[in-house]
Amino acid sequence: MLEVGDLRAGYGGTEVLRGLSLSVNKGEVVAVLGSNGVGKTTLNKVLSGLLRPRSGAIRFCGLDIFGASAKQVVAAGLIHVPEGRKIFPNLTILENLELGGYSRPKSVRGANIDKVFTTFPRLKERTRQLAGTMSGGEQQMLAIGRGLMSEPKLLILDEPSLGLSPLLVEEMFGLIRQLSDDGLPIMLVEQNVVQSLELARRAYILENGVVALSGEAAELKNDPELRRAYLGL
Repeated sequence: MLEVGDLRAGYGGTEVLRGLSLSVNKGEVVAVLGSNGVGKTTLNKVLSGLLRPRSGAIRFCGLDIFGASAKQVVAAGLIHVPEGRKIFPNLTILENLELGGYSRPKSVRGANIDKVFTTFPRLKERTRQLAGTMSGGEQQMLAIGRGLMSEPKLLILDEPSLGLSPLLVEEMFGLIRQLSDDGLPIMLVEQNVVQSLELARRAYILENGVVALSGEAAELKNDPELRRAYLGL
């Protein structure tokens, strides 16, 4: 579904992505892993149309989206749930969801909200609550639900476990598995290596703006280089 080839991007005179290539196929969860500063956020900004790449290729569902605007990327069905949730704290849960569906016809918004509530019943219980008064885990559910309102063909989840307690991290990964089981392809961008590799089918390990390791998640989990560099073993 998503093909990225030899992608280069950065800020001013600083090149962050230095020839990065990866792909996501239909029905997959693909993990993109790495510590802070390796290029994960820059990759997401480029794929979402928030940062123009310098060179390379990006194809999504057969379309060339290299240098496409954020509006064009969303229209194509590539939806990014950003790091830090970025909900609208002074709006209600329902208003946040309605904004997530702004690019889709009004005729389908009610059905899409019902689908979100089926996935996240906790949100249905408090539709009029201000989003900023929710717990971190609930805000992350809302952020993902808002992304689902855009009817994604592929969902990019950027650090969904960030700032959550261990118990909520377990719950969040369970919800991501549920979305995958329902047929939604997911690109999971995370620092949480162990649980991401448990969930994903394939994974890419980024280092200094390039892919340092890639392959089947089950195999990477036992790779000595990964264990040394990222797990400290």
